[in-house]
Amino acid sequence: MMRWLPVLLFAAACAPVTADRQNAPSAVQPNNATYGTDANLAASPPDAILRYADHARGFAELRLPAGEGPFPLAVIYHGGCWKTGIASQAYMAPLATRWQQQGIATLNVDYREVGDGGGWPGSFADWADSARLIDDMAAAYPIDRARVTLVGHSAGGLPAQWLASGQDASGPVGVRAPVNARAAIVLDGPGDVGAERAAFDTLCQFSAVDPFIGAVSEAAGTRYAAISPVIHAPRLADLLFVQAKLPAPSAATQAAAARGGARVAVRENAGASHFAIITPGADAYKANEAAMMAVLKGD
Repeated sequence: MMRWLPVLLFAAACAPVTADRQNAPSAVQPNNATYGTDANLAASPPDAILRYADHARGFAELRLPAGEGPFPLAVIYHGGCWKTGIASQAYMAPLATRWQQQGIATLNVDYREVGDGGGWPGSFADWADSARLIDDMAAAYPIDRARVTLVGHSAGGLPAQWLASGQDASGPVGVRAPVNARAAIVLDGPGDVGAERAAFDTLCQFSAVDPFIGAVSEAAGTRYAAISPVIHAPRLADLLFVQAKLPAPSAATQAAAARGGARVAVRENAGASHFAIITPGADAYKANEAAMMAVLKGD
C-alpha cells in the first residue's frame, strides 16, 4: 500500500501544526468507547492525524486506500448526543477502515460537545474549521475533490447537512458559505433537529437537544430555524438517509433538500439497532453498503 505521509503544516487557531500520527491527542475518557462497532473489523491505524484547532479534540484521522488514487473522500462526524463523555471519533474508526478497504479515503473527525466547550456555537465552529481541511488534503494527498461526501452518525447527522448549507448572520458561526461537497450520508440521524427534538431525546434517553442549542423560549426557536435544513437547504447532488431507530426525515425536509438540488433517498431498517447500520459485518450494515458505496463513489 502506498503511503502518503509528507510532513505538512496546517493552520489551526492561527498557529501551524504538523500532521503527525505519533502525536495523536488522547480523547477525553471514556470517549474511546466503540460500542461493539469494532466486533467484526479492527480499526486500521490512521495514515495521518490532521489538526484543525488547538484544543484537545481539534483533530481528525486520515486513512487512505491502497493505490495511486485519486480517491473519493468521506468526512465522518461521530454521534454521542452532543454530550462530552459518551463518544468520540473512535467508534467510527471501524467503519472508516471498512470504507478505506473499499477504495474510499476517510477523514474521521473529533469535535467538542456540551461539557468541554461544544454546543452552540463551539461544536459548529469545530465542524466549520474541520471542513477547511478538505481543500488542504486535496492539495497534499491523492483526493478527488469532486467526490467529497459528508457523513454523520446519529448526532453527527447534523454537521453532515449543516456544513453543506449556506448560513446568514443568525447562524451559530455567522455568515458562512456552503462547504463544497458532492453528497451527504446521514446514518440514523435527525433530518431536522428542531422538528425531531422529541424523537432524538428519546433515542439519547435524556434531554440532549435543548442543552446543545443552549437557549430557551423565543431564542431557542430562532436558533432552531437558523440550522433547519427546511429553511437553509443543503447544496448537494445526493443525500442518503440510512435510518434505524430514528424516523425517516419529514416530507418537508426531503422536499427542501430536493429544492437544493439533491437526489434524496431514504433507506429504513426496521428492527435494526442504532449501531448495527455502521458496524462492518452486521446484517444491517451489509444490507446498505452498496447504496452507501454508490453515493461515496458518485455512481
